[in-house]
Amino acid sequence: MEVIIAEGERLAELAADAVEDLLRRKPDAAIGLATGSSPLAVYDELARRHQESGLSFERARGFLLDEYVGLPADHPERYRNVIAAEVGDRVGWPETQISGPDGLADDIAEACAAYERSIAEAGGIDLQLLGIGTDGHIGFNEPGSSLASRTRLKSLTLQTRQDNARFFGDDVDAVPVHCLTQGLGTISAAGHLVLLATGRHKAEAVHQLVEGPVSALWPATIMQFHPHATVLVDEAAASRLQLAGYYRHAYAAKPDWQGL
Repeated sequence: MEVIIAEGERLAELAADAVEDLLRRKPDAAIGLATGSSPLAVYDELARRHQESGLSFERARGFLLDEYVGLPADHPERYRNVIAAEVGDRVGWPETQISGPDGLADDIAEACAAYERSIAEAGGIDLQLLGIGTDGHIGFNEPGSSLASRTRLKSLTLQTRQDNARFFGDDVDAVPVHCLTQGLGTISAAGHLVLLATGRHKAEAVHQLVEGPVSALWPATIMQFHPHATVLVDEAAASRLQLAGYYRHAYAAKPDWQGL
């Protein structure tokens, strides 16, 4: 696992570099798309590169990390709509090439299985963007999630619903109780995991992710087993890291040819 500590703008540039490098060498790559606050600056940077240097998403596939259950198709906080507004429409990404688990399906179990099949048929996800919750969840894999889990229905904790209430007019009761999410096993199958975290409120979760024991109590710790995982954090989010000095030294000494 590589840990990079930098300012927020630089973190977004680094994540966008990883996406751009992937698309330049594999234009039909599959990219896993996260929502929430963490990836917004990355999407801004990708949109800028699309407009200014022609970075193309025309052949790429996009796969949503998760989706709320029961939100109407036209609801602005439905993640299909959020991803379209934040990145898809801004980079000319064909809507038909962005997929997500169907939170309006009559048969939820089959919808989850179908989503797993669609990822497999695309050859797997090449790069998965991630954020992290204050309780250590990635996707909507709440504490206690199986480390081998696949796409499935999950009940959101009160903490997660409170954290997400800002997107629903600060009304926690408006936040759905259920979601569909890629499982920890699904996420772990991606070729490259790129997680971004900023702010002191993420510091404990980042500490557990990077330096704590692998445990279902902190679901993101599954990333410690991944052969190509990158954790991008600002100074505030890194404030609990015991080995922060080493991470800074290792990144400063990193050969340019290694990339992210």
